[in-house]
Amino acid sequence: MHEPGDEPDDTLEPDGEEESHRGAFGDYGGESSGLIERTFRERIILVGVTQDGDDPELADASLDELALLVDTAGADAIERVHQRRTSPDPATFIGSGKAAEIKEIAERIDCDTVVFDDELSPAQQFNLEKILGRSALDRTAVILDIFAQNASTLEGKAQVELAQLKYRLPRLRRSGGSLSQQGGGTGTRGPGETQLEVDRRRLVRRVHKLEADLRKVQDHRVTQSKARSRTRNRAVALVGYTNAGKSSLLNRLADADVLVEDRLFATLDATTRKLALPGGETVFATDTVGFVRKLPHQLVTAFKTTLDVVRDADLLVHVVDGSGPDPTGSMAAVREVLEEIGAGDVPELLVFNKSDQGSGAERLAERYEGSVATSAHSGHQIDLVMATIGDRVRSMTELAELVVPWDRGDVLASVHREGQVLSESAEEHGMRLRARLEPSSLGALREYVVDDELEETST
Repeated sequence: MHEPGDEPDDTLEPDGEEESHRGAFGDYGGESSGLIERTFRERIILVGVTQDGDDPELADASLDELALLVDTAGADAIERVHQRRTSPDPATFIGSGKAAEIKEIAERIDCDTVVFDDELSPAQQFNLEKILGRSALDRTAVILDIFAQNASTLEGKAQVELAQLKYRLPRLRRSGGSLSQQGGGTGTRGPGETQLEVDRRRLVRRVHKLEADLRKVQDHRVTQSKARSRTRNRAVALVGYTNAGKSSLLNRLADADVLVEDRLFATLDATTRKLALPGGETVFATDTVGFVRKLPHQLVTAFKTTLDVVRDADLLVHVVDGSGPDPTGSMAAVREVLEEIGAGDVPELLVFNKSDQGSGAERLAERYEGSVATSAHSGHQIDLVMATIGDRVRSMTELAELVVPWDRGDVLASVHREGQVLSESAEEHGMRLRARLEPSSLGALREYVVDDELEETST
């Protein structure tokens, strides 16, 4: 496998195992460009398992989504197999009998790869491939494959590669001659290392390098965040299920040029734009990577530097596909990831997108108080989205009236710099200002406040 951004001496040769069938689904990542080179679209069998207590409808919806993921990765889901079990089989997840049944189906329809909707342990994957005689992958491998295809920036490629390597490390194996030891000699210890040990060491070294590189990126983001905080502009993060329309909404709100495509995970890299709100406020709006059910833990960890903008945001604009088959389930999946990254307590504004594709978005907006239905494509109710964001941002500040003496020009400048001045007028003893200020700024200016309990009025 050639991971995105691999250095020549860190690139592993293909497994020494004898291939029993074509396929392997791009070996989780394709070439160094991040695109999978295929001479044909692989034929895939999807396997879903429903355990006691699971909702069968949710299991079917999850398989539907897996089919979309497979299609996005560049393969065709030809057949589905569903099994009910009390618990997964430790050795093969589905049991040897079911595995033999799937092998018969695969041979009959000439299938290349079997993809499981649940994560397989390294041992389960190894045992399944022995029985099936072809590649056995899980949902995590498919998502990693898609991310590898879509990563475009150096940071995105590094994050995806890190996730891939962490996924591969426990699955690294060799057989036959490739397990022979290297010849001993001067400077070597004992008879030498097996090729497996060499490969594992190279992978670990590459992981450490990527983690160090991403820490530098994170430090740079912290510096940027401090610079933005000095401007007193609020940060807004657009979050949501993949393909919900976050990038389209940012383009519509901020006249941005973020890539928009009707496919899963089209955007992986965070994009930040200044957004001027109707009330005069300016916020930093950031488009983020889309979420999905059963999002691999490796990706959540690897994309930590990107997802930090979500955790540190003042407001989350949660974009939901109002025309989707299961908007409630997608919202729950997004909130689960938000909890995992420590952003569960960040204030949230629900925006139901794609109101031009039926009445679903409008009905959902009626059900969830304070939410908005819109269409990023047509621009329907975009003004209302902007106004609602402005209202939420203003609710985070305090309205106060101050009188600043004429000899305190520094204080006057501070009010203009740190708050939003709504009105000002000259008086005998100084300048009277009506302004919205952050609670921390207002505390430092308390001695100049003459009335900080003004009623909220339209500006």
